[in-house]
Amino acid sequence: MKYCNNCVMPDTKPDLYFDAEGVCSACRSFQQRKVVDWTARRAELDQILDRYRNQNGTNWDCIVPVSGGKDSTYQVIRMLQLGMNPLCVTSTTCHLSDIGRKNIENLKSLGVDYIEFSTNPLIRKKLNRFALEQVGDISWPEHVSIFTIPVRAAVQFNVPLIIWGENAQNEYGGPAQARDNHVLDRRWLEEFGGLLGLRVSDLIGIHDIQAKHLIPYTYPTDAELARGGVTGLYLGYFIPWDGYSNALIAQGFGFTTKTTIVEGSVVNYENLDNYQTGIHDYFKYLKFGFGRATDIACVHLRRGRLTRQDAIELVTRHDGKFPWTYLDKPVDQILANIDMTVEQFIKICDRFTNKKIFATDAKGNLIKDAQGNLTKLLHPSAQPIVPVKGSYVGAYSEL
Repeated sequence: MKYCNNCVMPDTKPDLYFDAEGVCSACRSFQQRKVVDWTARRAELDQILDRYRNQNGTNWDCIVPVSGGKDSTYQVIRMLQLGMNPLCVTSTTCHLSDIGRKNIENLKSLGVDYIEFSTNPLIRKKLNRFALEQVGDISWPEHVSIFTIPVRAAVQFNVPLIIWGENAQNEYGGPAQARDNHVLDRRWLEEFGGLLGLRVSDLIGIHDIQAKHLIPYTYPTDAELARGGVTGLYLGYFIPWDGYSNALIAQGFGFTTKTTIVEGSVVNYENLDNYQTGIHDYFKYLKFGFGRATDIACVHLRRGRLTRQDAIELVTRHDGKFPWTYLDKPVDQILANIDMTVEQFIKICDRFTNKKIFATDAKGNLIKDAQGNLTKLLHPSAQPIVPVKGSYVGAYSEL
């Protein structure tokens, strides 16, 4: 593994690229924010909103996909401040947490119309388990439905404008074309939406799943989208995006955080709504050697809030621990929701663990400590920190 000379992101991250100076594409993308004319972008946003604003009050102005998290709460706040009348649409998480429910109720209290779509729980349970076993992602059905259900709602209710939050390819690194795009469409979903090569149509016939069970996970047809003129915009393209700032604003409007940092993270204000998220993040660590703590540390490092050494220490301390609990719920209780034991889960973990990244003994067995934590062959502190000419860390704060 090689690490970015500027942040602590490894080259094992899919779609991340390193330039000749050893700096990752996510850092370079963030650096470009300094030259963006945010005033012009804000004016562009105002023009777009005016174009889609319902003039006679007979329909909503836009749809905002919401989870109750700090970012979607921020999106709703901004839309209300800009005079929009949003319809908020939630695709219910796989295993909604208590704090997640509290934040959904708080979001509704901001003064919006709200729809919560809950998929068939028996089918959802099958999808969670199958996706965990086959592609190592318990959250696969959630990642699909958060992009399909709001779009289906846009078609159903004839509300063509969807306001998404950040473009993850821009914030965390990815192909330039995807980073620069400010419209989320079917192509983005298929390439970057977390399908992991598992198509919705592939599920028909598995565990008695029929096409009728997959309606919520199916994107509208091109004809339906064209007929309604549906388009989705990233708010983060028009307004400088910062999860920490979003969290502060959301808290000012009643958003609740965890009293301690979230397991596997370095903050207490995100990924609060789904008890299964800890398992999802752990499998990213098993496959690629980094987890949520790395993601968040890099975000703060690029904004000058952390030094690289501080980021290394935080990542080493919190990343990749076996998820015995998440949001204080024991893993056996979380797995019981998909009819799986801890022993079965560990076998799946071992099957997806990248042995090029983690240490094994002479027999090829993974080396673990008493808590089941793996030993990584290389971590950021093992790589010499090579000064990068023109480095901007600490010299640039969010606009």
